[in-house]
This record gives sequence, C-alpha cells and structure tokens, in this order.
Amino acid sequence: MNIILSNTNGKPLYEQIISQIKGLILNGTLKDGDPLPSMRFLAKELRISVITTKRAYEELERVGLIETVTGKGSFVAAKNKETIRDEHRRRSEELLLQAIHAAKESGISLKELSEMLSTLYSK
Repeated sequence: MNIILSNTNGKPLYEQIISQIKGLILNGTLKDGDPLPSMRFLAKELRISVITTKRAYEELERVGLIETVTGKGSFVAAKNKETIRDEHRRRSEELLLQAIHAAKESGISLKELSEMLSTLYSK
C-alpha cells in the first residue's frame, strides 16, 4: 500500500491516511477482505506515531470501511464501495448546495449555473 503524507497539505495526517485508503478501496486497488498493514507497521513505514495510524483505522472502522479482528489484523470490509459512494454523494450535495446559495446571492440563474456545471464537469 502506497500512502504519501504531506506536512504542508493542511489536513491532519490521520485524515490523509483515511482519504488515501478510501481512494484505494474505491478504485479497486484494495478489495473486500484484503488485509491492511498493521498499525505499527504502517506507522513505522510512514515515520509517524502509532496513535495516528490507530486514529485513522478507528475512523475507517467506525464508518464501516474496514473490520478489525483481534489477533489477526484489519481487513477491507464487504460492501465498502456502497458506503464510500454514499459518502461522496452526500459531500457532493453539500458542495452543490453551497454553490447554489452563492449563485442565488450573486443573481446567477439556474440555467447559467447548469451551464457552468456542465462545462466544469466535462473538463
């Protein structure tokens, strides 16, 4: 698993781990039942605290993307793609609502906004 962390990213390290593991699951690199590296191994590889990897794994487990089996390790949970897509859909809706509010405040019509969305989406 290739995870790259950046101290200049602005996002906390555990969130960078979470988003990259989510991405690996969504694009099919990690499949249902695949093992994840142990928290200690990942912390050593990334040269970060075990507390940071533990926080990332706990959050991934909380949202149902991974399962941890005592004594065996952490694994990609089944049906994780549905969960991720639902999460991305909710996030997209939130961002679109912000864009709609900004457009309304600026007097931009639905037609103009739709054209902008179509143009940006096709890039």
